[in-house]
Amino acid sequence: MKVVGFNGSPRKNGNTYTLLKTVLDELEKEGIETELIHVGDRSIHGCIGCGMCRKNSNNKCVFNDDIVNECIDKMIDADGIILGSPVYFADLSSQMKAFIDRVGFVTRPDRLLKRKVCASVVSQRRNGSIAAFNTMNNLFTISESIVVGSSYWNQGIGGAAGDVINDHEGLEIMKTLGTNMAWLLHKTVE
Repeated sequence: MKVVGFNGSPRKNGNTYTLLKTVLDELEKEGIETELIHVGDRSIHGCIGCGMCRKNSNNKCVFNDDIVNECIDKMIDADGIILGSPVYFADLSSQMKAFIDRVGFVTRPDRLLKRKVCASVVSQRRNGSIAAFNTMNNLFTISESIVVGSSYWNQGIGGAAGDVINDHEGLEIMKTLGTNMAWLLHKTVE
């Protein structure tokens, strides 16, 4: 079994990374292979709705000049997916939004994310985590994925890079998310 996480923060080792890593560590304790891919510091342009991915029917975006097609391949091969983003102006980062739009457009027609075990995590300084959380989960719900929850919304609080380590409740939420995800993966993946 494998879970791949995608960090949509421009800060490679910031608060979003810490939250994602906490979830992935719990999965690894349960014998599940993990991989964390940093997409937030990459140049990812948005979907232009050209429809070429559907016309070509090759599970690829026509734009092949960034990391998105490589990530789509990893999502298809994975049993589970985690998206993570910081909150910027009350929603997710622009890099994560562009990523979701392109991934969603390519994977939806053939239901490539169907029944994959998925979750989203959000780091925030103060507000906006629910909007970001919902935006990421929209990819999963429209894709017929199975969305995993925790003991609270999957969020952590911290302003400067590293501050989230002081959000003990947020870290516990991530640990619970990891154990819930592992439990479901063990029940559903053959």
